[in-house]
Amino acid sequence: MAKISIYTDGAAKGNPGNGGYGVVMMSGKHKKELAEGFRLTTNNRMELLSVIVALETIKNKSEVEVFSDSKYVVDSVEKGWVFGWQKKGFKGKKNIDLWKRFLVIYPKHKVKFTWVKGHAGNIYNERCDELAVAAAEGSTLLIDEGYEQIAGKANLFDAK
Repeated sequence: MAKISIYTDGAAKGNPGNGGYGVVMMSGKHKKELAEGFRLTTNNRMELLSVIVALETIKNKSEVEVFSDSKYVVDSVEKGWVFGWQKKGFKGKKNIDLWKRFLVIYPKHKVKFTWVKGHAGNIYNERCDELAVAAAEGSTLLIDEGYEQIAGKANLFDAK
């Protein structure tokens, strides 16, 4: 079974605002970087999406260690919260579309999460941050449909 190290980060310029994610994946002598930007999203969505996209990129069952500076993502999985949310139908939770997508890919690998302090000189965490920020500031930003649909519904009831 291949061993893969994944570093992830998410960014949002304003929260919500334009955002992006960055990923650095390494296995042996191989290294791959991924990044995408979105026109309206949140930091937590980008943190979670970075993990999902990285795991979805892996072709064969692998032993994976994900390094993230997001307590939201790391604790949700390592402390088992997301599995409890799933059993309760995600009632009252945010980012349901992404958590459901995560729960499809997560069991396909042996995944361990490790929290790393952000902006503390970890070369791969810093690189992910650079990728995420550059993606958020890019000229071709995608639509985070899961977020914009929910945000649009909320706006229907906002006072004018």
